[in-house]
Amino acid sequence: MAGTLAACGSSDGGQGSGDSKTVTLVSHDSWAASKDVIAAFEKQSGYKVKVLKDGDAGQAVNKAILTKDNPQGDVFFGVDNTLLSRALDNGLFQPYEAKGSDRIAPEYRADQDEHRVTPIDTGDICVNYDKKYFADHKLDPPRSFDDLVKPEYKNLLVTENASTSSPGLGFLLGTAAKYGDGGWEGYWKKLKANGVKVVDGWEQAYNEEFSGSAGGKKAKGDRPLVVSYASSPPVEVVYADPKPAAAPTGVAQGTCFRQVEYAGLLSNAENTKGGKALLDFLISERFQEDMPLNMYVYPVREGAQVPPEFVKYGPQAKDPETMNPAKIADRRDQWVKSWTSLVLK
Repeated sequence: MAGTLAACGSSDGGQGSGDSKTVTLVSHDSWAASKDVIAAFEKQSGYKVKVLKDGDAGQAVNKAILTKDNPQGDVFFGVDNTLLSRALDNGLFQPYEAKGSDRIAPEYRADQDEHRVTPIDTGDICVNYDKKYFADHKLDPPRSFDDLVKPEYKNLLVTENASTSSPGLGFLLGTAAKYGDGGWEGYWKKLKANGVKVVDGWEQAYNEEFSGSAGGKKAKGDRPLVVSYASSPPVEVVYADPKPAAAPTGVAQGTCFRQVEYAGLLSNAENTKGGKALLDFLISERFQEDMPLNMYVYPVREGAQVPPEFVKYGPQAKDPETMNPAKIADRRDQWVKSWTSLVLK
């Protein structure tokens, strides 16, 4: 697929002038949208959408930065607040204020002076737990960061590498927000001593190592705690056959970190007109209301409706940890470096 898209992007049939009829979206692996919704955009705009999925969010952002002079597409979707400054500092995006931006809830807006990115969705990175495991072991599931280092939860948690994975980095930032500069390293020493397992990315952690997910059950995963999202439990209901009365997984509400994902028009994009049209569409009511049951995230557009099963099984965290983007920009790389030497060495 990548080869096809690269060939499409490198032809010189007038794409530089912005009149190509194909617009290419570069994203992480979790991109998903309903066919009829994409078809509606294609009919309305006259552009054909091609999607290039490029690994975990962290990997996709790094690759986009490395290829920014000759980008793989026109729009990049999936850079979140944990990595936003890296993308902006490296000149990944060109300014564009998408039509409908005024409908985005103010708490999700960023880069308001230059409009290099547009908020698309929000979610909470949280520890999920396998309800059956804890019921079978007559053990209460953990509720907080503090609980995770207790002896009864030894060797139960799997998380993602903070240097390669967006949820892994979000979980690290959650601990830094919770325990501060003076406390987060001590916390991770306790977590390491308590047997936390670290894998490269979310797909491996959730669908292979975690005993509570459908994929993890097939893979005989043996970790009943995983760093995932507050919106992961609805996945286990919607795709189950038969559908269970309750989600088989739960969320430890005291372990959440608020994430916002953005999209932007890539610098040196060949089809800027198509890219702008696609960004407008990503914050339209039609697309925003399609997102929850496709990417399991919440819309950022005010007034966008959320499906009932999403509200029932995957409500947003009530009091998630948050962090000022400027602080993330200032400390992230050093935190990741310290985390790597502390946890992986």
